[in-house]
Amino acid sequence: MAHVISAAHTGHSLSARIRAAVEGLVDSWAKAREFQRTYNELDALSDHELSDIGVRRSDIADIARQHVYG
Repeated sequence: MAHVISAAHTGHSLSARIRAAVEGLVDSWAKAREFQRTYNELDALSDHELSDIGVRRSDIADIARQHVYG
């Protein structure tokens, strides 16, 4: 037996769901910008500077991802 759940039964109005979706998009865009900023800053360092801080160039994306997304 199938059950249909309407918006009225979920307790969330359409405007609240739209607002939540927009907030999710804004958060995603902010995280993407922070990832790119972090990546660019590390990528701009020379190999010698990266070595001084114990970072390999191949690890830059992983470090930026960890910084932003945890």
